[in-house]
Amino acid sequence: MRDAHNYGFSLRSKIIMARIYLDYAATTPVDKSVLDAMLPYFSKNFGNPMSVHSFGQETLEAIDDAREEVAKFLSSSPTEIVFTSGATEANNLAIKGVLRSFYSIVRKENEKPHIITTSIEHHCVLDSCKAAQKDGLAEVTFLPVHKDGIVRLDDLKKAIKPNTIFVSVMYVSNEIGTVQPISEIGKLLSKINSEREEAKLPKILFHTDATQATNYWDCDVTGLGVDLLSFSGHKIYAPKGTGVLYIKKGTAIKRILDGGDQEYKMRGGTHNLTGIVGLGAAVSTLNDAKSKEKVRRQIEKLRDHLIAKILKEIPKSYLNGSKEKRTPNIVNFRFDDVEGEGLLLSLDLEGIAVSTGSACSSGALDPSHVLLALGLRHEQAHGSLRVSIGKHTTKQEVDIFIKKLKETVARLRRISGNVMADFK
Repeated sequence: MRDAHNYGFSLRSKIIMARIYLDYAATTPVDKSVLDAMLPYFSKNFGNPMSVHSFGQETLEAIDDAREEVAKFLSSSPTEIVFTSGATEANNLAIKGVLRSFYSIVRKENEKPHIITTSIEHHCVLDSCKAAQKDGLAEVTFLPVHKDGIVRLDDLKKAIKPNTIFVSVMYVSNEIGTVQPISEIGKLLSKINSEREEAKLPKILFHTDATQATNYWDCDVTGLGVDLLSFSGHKIYAPKGTGVLYIKKGTAIKRILDGGDQEYKMRGGTHNLTGIVGLGAAVSTLNDAKSKEKVRRQIEKLRDHLIAKILKEIPKSYLNGSKEKRTPNIVNFRFDDVEGEGLLLSLDLEGIAVSTGSACSSGALDPSHVLLALGLRHEQAHGSLRVSIGKHTTKQEVDIFIKKLKETVARLRRISGNVMADFK
């Protein structure tokens, strides 16, 4: 019995050694340099940053250094950076904090603000907007996207009402990798806000969830024209449980998490010291423009190779979303006559990790709301697979994945065909 157990353990060890990770959109491993920066703050420099003694002041300085790195990356002021537990909290703070600020002033009876977002946002944005709508706190317009997964400026412009106060558009789709025209939207809203000021209408605040954009895209908040921008640490090789909300100075927003006076009184709670230090260390690598561009080119080359080989070598395979307006590391494929969950599980048995969509909703059986928004039928959405690569991905790993994917798709289609034959 012991020998059998040892054999199973040995076999599993070999499988683990051969594993290939292609789910970087779900999370990334912590960089060694990031971990090294964090280690002293677990036990040696452990003081509470809000304490006035030297232990606290040492750690407060470390948090200030991390805030400086983030501010440099966003081309903002350090006082405009609020650390959170992740992008979900940051997005909730952006939406609910703006609404809380709106209602902090006495309003006319039935006066209700209007929010605009898109139909392909992350669930934390969609559900926050839906909750506000359900509770009667706001009207919400969910903008459609075209087949390529891109929002059109004309659709946004037509959706704006006199009571519109907030627009939230995701920078890069976490499921299909398409890139929205954020700077163009920023310019449009800036022009519209100038006209609204003359008409004495409320300013429209512009928010973007930049979680999947930070590794590869320009996040200069002035160039983007945003008032609020959020991202998460664990997508940029920093630890989980860390995030950022950029809040432009003068933005009408109230805290939603009450407690202490941390984060300029915008977010109560003891600082996640080690996480924030790690986030700052990860962002410092993004501030190295040459290194960032080198990684981007490397990943784009792998992505293009991946797309070309799969579309050429696997029959009835399709790319979901725009081929041109997409981020370097995320691709989403549709395979007709194959069930995505079956593909995922079969590839996992081969030691290959991919996804059928957002990691936050991977336990759901419903088809992806993003893919349905592109116009895909339910069975087409169910036959889709997300592949996301990172800076540790090699061409050899990609080629192994393509080989195993071809074999798995063919096998599952044969099984599906046999099952259908049994019903005839």
